[in-house]
Amino acid sequence: MAALADRGIHGPFPVQAATLPDVLAGENVLGRARTGSGKTLAFGLPLLARLAATGPARPRQPRGLILVPTRELAQQVNDVLAPLTRALGLWMTPVYGGTSISRQISALRRGVHLVVATPGRLTDLVERDACLLDEIEITVLDEADFMCDLGFLPAVKALLDMTPAESQRLLFSATLDREVEVLVRGYLPEPVLVAVDPEVSQVSTLARHALESVDRMAQLRLVTALAAGAGRTLVFVRTQRDADRVAQTLTEAGVPAEPLHGGMPQGARTRALAGFTDGFYRVLVATDVAARGIHVDGISLVLHLGPPEDAKTYQHRGGRTARAGADGADVLITVPAERGKARSLLRAVGVPAQPVPTLPDDPIVTELAGPPAPPVDPATIQARRRESRRDSGRRDGPRRDGGGGRREGSGRDGARRGGPGARVGGERDATPRHRLDGHRPGRPARGLTTTRTAAPAPGI
Repeated sequence: MAALADRGIHGPFPVQAATLPDVLAGENVLGRARTGSGKTLAFGLPLLARLAATGPARPRQPRGLILVPTRELAQQVNDVLAPLTRALGLWMTPVYGGTSISRQISALRRGVHLVVATPGRLTDLVERDACLLDEIEITVLDEADFMCDLGFLPAVKALLDMTPAESQRLLFSATLDREVEVLVRGYLPEPVLVAVDPEVSQVSTLARHALESVDRMAQLRLVTALAAGAGRTLVFVRTQRDADRVAQTLTEAGVPAEPLHGGMPQGARTRALAGFTDGFYRVLVATDVAARGIHVDGISLVLHLGPPEDAKTYQHRGGRTARAGADGADVLITVPAERGKARSLLRAVGVPAQPVPTLPDDPIVTELAGPPAPPVDPATIQARRRESRRDSGRRDGPRRDGGGGRREGSGRDGARRGGPGARVGGERDATPRHRLDGHRPGRPARGLTTTRTAAPAPGI
C-alpha cells in the first residue's frame, strides 16, 4: 500500500475494482478495456500478490508471464510494476528485442518470479533453453488485439501451449476481434468477462476536431501552429520518413520535437520517450506501431496527419489524451484528396464533425494550441540530443531495475533480418523455427460464464 500511496494512488479505478476479486479468486479473466483505463495495476496487483506466496525465484523458471506487443509497452509495464516488486521482494525482468539478450539470459539464469516480454524475444529465449514456461502459474496477455494485428497470433499460441493448461490466464483487449476470440476459446476456459467500456467509446473530456489544409505544405504549417502551444502534443504520421521530417520541421521552428518509430535503434527510442515524458520535448512525432506503447500523462493534444487506416486505430490514438479526467483535444488534419475517407472515418466513430478548411492563424488553431510556449533555439535542442546520447553511452544503454535490482542494458541482439527472422513492427516475427518439446495444448473454452461490468473509466 505504501508503494501505491507514493505514486498518489489511494483507491481503485473501475477496471481494477471490477477485476481484482476474480483474479485473486483464481478465475480466468477476459477484460475489455481501452488504453489508459488502469488495467496494468488491475492485473499487476493480484499477479504480484500471488507470486509473493510462491517462494524463492528459480533459475530459468518464472512463475508469472506478461506478454505485450511492443518494446515500449514492455518497458512501461515493467516501470509501473517495479516499485511493487521491490516492496514485495520479488524479482522481475523485461525481455524484448533491441536490447542485450545475453543480459536477459543471465537474469533468467539467476532466477526471476516474473517476465514481461514481447513474443519475438521470448520465443528466442525459449528456443535457447534460457527460459522454461512449464512452471508458469499465471499469464497475462495485454493489448491482445494489437498483438494479433501485428501478426503475433501463431507465436502467442505457441508460447501459451508451453504453459500448464490448468494455469490462470488473463487477457485484456480494447476490442474482441476474431483472432482475439481464437485465443479466448482456446486458452481461457470459462472466463469471467470484465467490460469497462464499449468497444468503440468516446472519452467524455475529449473534444474531436477535423481540419483541412489546401496541400501538404499547408498541412505542415498548420501542425507547426498547433504544436507551438505550451502543452504536450502527440503527432501521428504514416511513415518513418514522415516522422523524421515533421520532427525536424518542428525543431527548426523552435518547437522541441522528436520522432519515434520502428526504424530507430532501441536506445534512441528510449531517449525520445524519456525526453517527452520529462517535458523537454513538447512534441513526439510517432508511427502507430511505436506509439502503441506510449502511456504518458498530460498529453493535451493529439494530431493526426491524414486519416488513419481504420476507426479502431483512430480510437486508440485518441486514447492518449483526456486521461484521468483531464481535458484533451484530438485533431484530424487532412487535405482535399482525403476528404471522403475522413468523412467515412468520422461517421464510423460517431463524430458529427466534418473537415473544415483551416489556416494557421484561424481562431480555432489558437484555441486548440493554448497559450504559446517560447521558442527554443534549434541549437539547444540539438545539444540536448547529443548530451542524451553521451549519457546513454556511458550507461551502456538504458538500464532499469526490474524489481529486486536485476538490470537490463541495451544493444543489438543480432536478430536476423529477412525470412523467418524478419521484423514486424520493430519486433522479430515470433513464429517458432521448430516445435519445442514438452508443449501442452490449451484446454478448449466452455464459454463465458460470468460478466462484470464496471462504470466508465476516468481515462487515465
